[in-house]
Amino acid sequence: MSEKVTGPASYFPSIEKKYGQPIDHWMAQLDAVKGEKHMDQVNYLKTEHGMGHGHANAIVAVYRVNNGL
Repeated sequence: MSEKVTGPASYFPSIEKKYGQPIDHWMAQLDAVKGEKHMDQVNYLKTEHGMGHGHANAIVAVYRVNNGL
């Protein structure tokens, strides 16, 4: 039996389903605003890509950990 995914990554299946792109696509989009603050990155996904706040926040949280930010 596999472990249940928890935390921000638990949103990833619904993000992929709703927005039709893999998570890697969204991570790559954030490279455009890599130097910005967390909430500025969240707002970028919301305004430029029409993403909801919770989904954008989950992606940014994982992106920042993966990139040592």
